[in-house]
Amino acid sequence: MEKINQIEIKNSKGIGKDIYELIQDLYPICRSITGNGVRETLNKIKQHIPLNISEVPTGTKVFDWEVPKEWNINDAYIKNSKGEKIVDFKKSNLHVLNYSIPIHKKISLTELKKHIFTLPEHPDWIPYRTSYYEENWGFCITHNQFQNLRDEQYEVCIESSLIQGSLTYGEIFLKGKIKDEVLLSCYVCHPSMCNDNLSGVSLLTYLAREINKVNHNLSYRFLFIPETIGAITWLSKNEKKINNIKHGLVATCVGDSSGKMTYKKTRNGNNIIDKIVTNVLTESKEPFEIVDFFPTGSDERQFCSPGFNLPIGSLMRTIYDKFEEYHTSADNLNYVNSKSLENSFEKYLKIIKQLEEIKVEEKESNQKNVKNKIIIKSDEEIFYNNLNPKCEPQLGRRGLYNMVGGQKNSIQNMLPIFWVLNLSDGTNSISDIVKKSNLEIQDIKNAINILIKKNLLKMDTK
Repeated sequence: MEKINQIEIKNSKGIGKDIYELIQDLYPICRSITGNGVRETLNKIKQHIPLNISEVPTGTKVFDWEVPKEWNINDAYIKNSKGEKIVDFKKSNLHVLNYSIPIHKKISLTELKKHIFTLPEHPDWIPYRTSYYEENWGFCITHNQFQNLRDEQYEVCIESSLIQGSLTYGEIFLKGKIKDEVLLSCYVCHPSMCNDNLSGVSLLTYLAREINKVNHNLSYRFLFIPETIGAITWLSKNEKKINNIKHGLVATCVGDSSGKMTYKKTRNGNNIIDKIVTNVLTESKEPFEIVDFFPTGSDERQFCSPGFNLPIGSLMRTIYDKFEEYHTSADNLNYVNSKSLENSFEKYLKIIKQLEEIKVEEKESNQKNVKNKIIIKSDEEIFYNNLNPKCEPQLGRRGLYNMVGGQKNSIQNMLPIFWVLNLSDGTNSISDIVKKSNLEIQDIKNAINILIKKNLLKMDTK
């Protein structure tokens, strides 16, 4: 084996085609946060790397959450009064509200409209919507299809199941000369969408394959997990391992060509991984953007929750929610390309090489900043503590979250609550939270009052 810091970047030439072909292979699978689609996906990845697959039973307590029932689907359709299929799950697995309960009955157009989701601003695209934690059913269709619906009886059928099953995730650990770890994570729960996030899944598969071929100082842990609940579950089951995690990245949205490379910094913003990613992007002489940490997005928000505060950022191309195709059928095989995937892969490989060149004795402090005692002059200088600091709390069952997921505006409306939860670690005052979030002080105060009433927050009296 050769040393990883001796790998020439030329070795990655042409790998974009391989990464793209794996995306093609995974694209047709209907995935969700649990179920056979995840298992099928992980088994395909296992053909490329020695992946360990774990099952966590339904009902398992994971911090403030529980592993949900397992969801699987075989078929779904809408038929008009003539018996013609006008919506067919087998043509696009985005047609069904993800996690829909089973249903088979005839209903009126008025009733059907209550269970239809469209994108009027993009009338030819199918939206991606979910209902993981509230039993519901629905169909996602193009707005043009919706406008063509006539006032008649419709047969709706969703052949699905919700059972006492398990949550499935994949993991590969590549032991190095030292125990210090690099955590590289992606999510495997999205159905047929390519940039978000089959691009991250495929890129990390090939990155793990390449690192597994060579000697390395650091240890590497790759996670292929369902978003949010998968990260929470892994952290809950592996708390004893997290002290070894010294650097990390969440890989998502790495295959498009419409935007520049974007790096979302760690929660602290001054960790070694932040400096190395910035250096690699600067050396590339290509356009890039560095953004400060914010408490929404992907699983970095769980790894960087105040109870863990792990040094984990996220390196993307166009950031999620910033490209029009996000969470729609337009995020397809035409939206990603091998050239962009190869370019992203090279960035990740250069980051790994620079991490490997760090002196073994160089350590990075993950300790929380110690808050100096202050004399409180106003309510803006009051400090609070998150009472569920390890990962975000389950907001849905407390009536604080829109239960139909995948919509952009639902996240925006929740921003004050997310910021308060993430920064309430006894070191950030109200004025600090306002400054870091760039939100109105009254919105922050309203979020604080709501969270106190829900027993999720208390004033720091130290």
